[in-house]
Amino acid sequence: MTTQAYELPSGVRELLLSRIRDVTDYPKPGVMFKDITPLLADPEAFSALTDALAALCDRYAATKVVGLEARGFILAAPAAVRAGVGFVPVRKAGKLPGATLSQTYELEYGRAEIEVHAEDLTEGDRVLVIDDVLATGGTAEASLGLIRGAGARVAGVAVLLELGFLSGRGRLLPALDGAPLDALITV
Repeated sequence: MTTQAYELPSGVRELLLSRIRDVTDYPKPGVMFKDITPLLADPEAFSALTDALAALCDRYAATKVVGLEARGFILAAPAAVRAGVGFVPVRKAGKLPGATLSQTYELEYGRAEIEVHAEDLTEGDRVLVIDDVLATGGTAEASLGLIRGAGARVAGVAVLLELGFLSGRGRLLPALDGAPLDALITV
């Protein structure tokens, strides 16, 4: 799928950026943490973000939205409601009751596993993955495997913030297999 990059409405990028706080040396020395809680606390900024993500649901004809644990839940659920589509949480292994599909993936220092309820995604679904930050791309890449493993199609991936210096886009692009990747803000 070839698409033009999503462009935020005038002034929205600046509004969102103004509500993302830099926290130095968190969670460890040398790390500059991008804290989105001030954005979530501001109803104007949070609503603008929700509108932008819902617009991407519409643009890519998504029938479901997957939110990645944990901050992805906060962004994906209201976007799904606003777009009138279903919301499906992707959780760390062992957090969901009942039958699940799982995907293991490599981290910088080990392995991790994510899961989704087996019945929440079906063959007819077009799924937009939403998360707060694209860093190394591992969790997003694994979520694409879960979606396809359920027989659903990947409509795309959308993130509030892409940390370009961590090269997550490069890792994720092959797994997208032509589906779009939209970062509302890249730093």
